[in-house]
Amino acid sequence: MAPKVFITGVTGYIGGDALYALEKAHPEYEYTALVRNPDKGAPVASVYPNIRLVYGTLDDAELLEKESASADIVLHTADSSDHTVAAKAIAKGLESGHIKEKPGFWLHVSGTGILTWKDLETSTFGEPPSQPPYDDLDDVASLTSLPDTAFHRDIDKLVLSSASASVKTAIVCPPTIYGPGRGTQNQRSRQVYTLVQAALEKGQAPQLGRGLAEWDNVHVHDLSALFVLLAEAAVANKPELDAKLWGEDGYFLAENGHHVWGEISREVGQVAFSKGYIKVKETRVMGTDEANEAYGFEALSWGIWGWKPVGKSLKDEIPDIVDSEARSLGLTSGYAEKAAGGK
Repeated sequence: MAPKVFITGVTGYIGGDALYALEKAHPEYEYTALVRNPDKGAPVASVYPNIRLVYGTLDDAELLEKESASADIVLHTADSSDHTVAAKAIAKGLESGHIKEKPGFWLHVSGTGILTWKDLETSTFGEPPSQPPYDDLDDVASLTSLPDTAFHRDIDKLVLSSASASVKTAIVCPPTIYGPGRGTQNQRSRQVYTLVQAALEKGQAPQLGRGLAEWDNVHVHDLSALFVLLAEAAVANKPELDAKLWGEDGYFLAENGHHVWGEISREVGQVAFSKGYIKVKETRVMGTDEANEAYGFEALSWGIWGWKPVGKSLKDEIPDIVDSEARSLGLTSGYAEKAAGGK
């Protein structure tokens, strides 16, 4: 009998790419996808005619509970780190629909905003002195015991408390995600893309504070490859892997690179300048209040097993990000010179 996968967020960036990777790797699985309405579902159905669509929102607790109860694997990507109603419904459905001999698996997407709790308290925003690095291999307990004031912590606790003999959970907590999504609709990420958009709109790349904040990153294709491996491990359901893959130890800081935000800002400025989209290649320093007001939390985030990532590095991806954001703004290469009368 084919494994049944219930997935939310397939019209989004993470969920859309994850569905692409899963269906490509395992077309034999039975997929059910939650979409808001037929208009949103039509592009999905046209690309994946064999996928069953159910219509509703994350507030439709009864629907989410029913689908989670009948699925072998639930991949939750739609506002997954903050929507309490949906998380509770998935937990209830998995618990009611599975037994120890045939457990249900919950692949849950959290976010590394959860790690910024101390920086928000001290207003350091990732600049030294900040927190020591977190380790999801040798010190996973530091990730599963964060203070309740941390972003996403309430949902993380709900997922972790749902783990049992009949419900096996894995929390995937990706950092800055980049790269072109392969989903049917949203194919754009946020943090670096918002930074590039700001540079193109203002004519100069922004830098938050001293630009010393460091963060990790992951290509969206590599993130989806991790979901595929976790789904395969769920289907295999080998008890000897339980201790490391699921429950308290099943917390994954998916990353394939590391960056300093000031260096990213400078790289964006240099690339956009060299392509003729802006006239100034140096960065412009912004304070946290200005950044938050203009660009929201994405701007503040500029201040903060068998899986082998193969996607391009974030630095190598920046020229493509600059071009894609320029296209979305209707800019063409050499825009700066044309706007200045060719000077």
